[in-house]
Amino acid sequence: MTAAASLPRQSSPPGEPPRPPEDRRRTIRRRALTLLIIVLLIGVPAGYLIISANQSRNSGKDKEAKYAATGLVPGWPSQVQRRLYQVWIPRDATKVASYETNNWKTSRLYVQFTTSDDGLNRFLSTLKAARSSLKANDIAISTRDQHVVSWSFTGQGPWYGLTHAQKNPAPTLDVVVNTSQPQHPTVYVVSRTIP
Repeated sequence: MTAAASLPRQSSPPGEPPRPPEDRRRTIRRRALTLLIIVLLIGVPAGYLIISANQSRNSGKDKEAKYAATGLVPGWPSQVQRRLYQVWIPRDATKVASYETNNWKTSRLYVQFTTSDDGLNRFLSTLKAARSSLKANDIAISTRDQHVVSWSFTGQGPWYGLTHAQKNPAPTLDVVVNTSQPQHPTVYVVSRTIP
């Protein structure tokens, strides 16, 4: 007994001539189209899930590496960090590195970068300060903060510093500038905020 013999046949509506049986090409085309639709309905979401899972896993590894850091990490701090800690970095800055610490009492962002003479002036203007506000041999960054990121301000100078104090919850910025290369000063910033 064949499968066709076991299925009941539907009669055609009255007044309509009976349809000829479907030819083999049309059957194969219809089945291929059905298979393609099923594969797309299952395959596309499955592919999306695989890609999404890999991105999520990689993101977790990146975050883990970021938060496992115990000192300055090369690269720009995130835009959110720069906004939160009010640290503006000139576009022409090079050798940018940062490190963030958080605890229940104080949050700090440590940033270091080398910029141009004009970049330093623009950076200081964001603090509502001018070059004349920098005090010679004033290491504004505390010894404790220097040890956190292994900064040592004892090398070739001259060294200049300033503290940009603001009322809480706005951050206070301690700035030290090394102008041993006057056209390319190096800026060290510790921005601390008390939540």
